[in-house]
Amino acid sequence: IDPNNEENLMNYSKSLLQDEIDLACIGIGENGHIAFNDPPVADFNDNKQIKIVELDQKCREQQVGEGWFGSLQEVPTHAVTLTIPAIMRSKCISCVVPDKRKHNAVVGCLYGEISTKCPASVMRQHGNVILWLDQQSAPVDLLQSLNYKYTPWKSKL
Repeated sequence: IDPNNEENLMNYSKSLLQDEIDLACIGIGENGHIAFNDPPVADFNDNKQIKIVELDQKCREQQVGEGWFGSLQEVPTHAVTLTIPAIMRSKCISCVVPDKRKHNAVVGCLYGEISTKCPASVMRQHGNVILWLDQQSAPVDLLQSLNYKYTPWKSKL
């Protein structure tokens, strides 16, 4: 999507509204953002389906830390993102959250106040979310309640 082409953005927004969204595949950022809905710009009642957002310093650093870009200078300062209402309209949300850097965001998502301070917390208001966590991102009490035992996978190849 070309963020400089207003007609392109409007057409994409319209297409999102024409049909139901079966599955939203998302992640949670280190600061609790979903898509690029960082705490400063997250809006649970946004009337748009997509929007252009400015990426804050932490979000841009995360992009480098995760290996998406080689340096901070390569990370765009703006991005096109689905809004939170667009994500919440989906029939199912599949959310992958690996790594210890995201542990606090997962805790905020699962146990914190539902607010834009941790945009991922809004997923608790959706009826069909699958949260994929690893041992490092999952809260300890959650692992204990599931009687979780870590077993490394070994290939037989």
